[in-house]
Amino acid sequence: MIKIAVCDDDPKILKETLELLTQYDRLPVSADAYTSGEALLAAGKKYDILLLDIDMEGLNGIETARRIREADREVKLIYVTNYSDYTIFAFGVHAFAYLLKPLKAEELFAQLDEAFAYGLAGPEKEMEFQAKEGIVRVLPSQILCFEYLERQVLLHTSEQVWHLKRQITELAREMESHGFAMPHKSFVVNLHAVQRIRGYEITLTDGMTVPLSQKKSALFRRALNEYLAQERGQAVWKS
Repeated sequence: MIKIAVCDDDPKILKETLELLTQYDRLPVSADAYTSGEALLAAGKKYDILLLDIDMEGLNGIETARRIREADREVKLIYVTNYSDYTIFAFGVHAFAYLLKPLKAEELFAQLDEAFAYGLAGPEKEMEFQAKEGIVRVLPSQILCFEYLERQVLLHTSEQVWHLKRQITELAREMESHGFAMPHKSFVVNLHAVQRIRGYEITLTDGMTVPLSQKKSALFRRALNEYLAQERGQAVWKS
């Protein structure tokens, strides 16, 4: 049984979405409905897929997803929105897909099919780094960025910082296949952790700010755009 949560502050949309889910016949589905992000979080249940409205009163879909991601990195997030330009929202919370309201059965079912297919993939593998503090084993998705500072590289996660004896350019090449890019000569950033870009400053999901050099701006934005296109099926990054 596939467990799905539908979260939308519009009762009409909730009802329509639940009705659509009853028509999905590829796999058995169990769906719960919530009228707010607060209610979804308070339930404390684990789901396979979340259908989240972005623009909700109180806790919006982006913030709701961010809090859920702190405890559950496996759940597939599918945002439902009235906006066709997704770049107005934060990029810091990984979304499996975006669907435009009003929901159409064929589009919803296609995303559910894809989500189940991706769910068959193996777990993310840890990477190993030699740090001053000892051997560090960490999932690539847990790394926010690498920072070159005072002849050493700092590996930043949301919980800790490790000190590596590595070349920043070497790390940039090594991490490129894991969705990382170099916005500045002293940083390698996880594109999954980019929350927003304003001018020549990048804000990551933990609030950390990283400089975006003018020289590397175009290449970094292109890398981010390609990452978003691959992850969401949309080439939508705009300056």
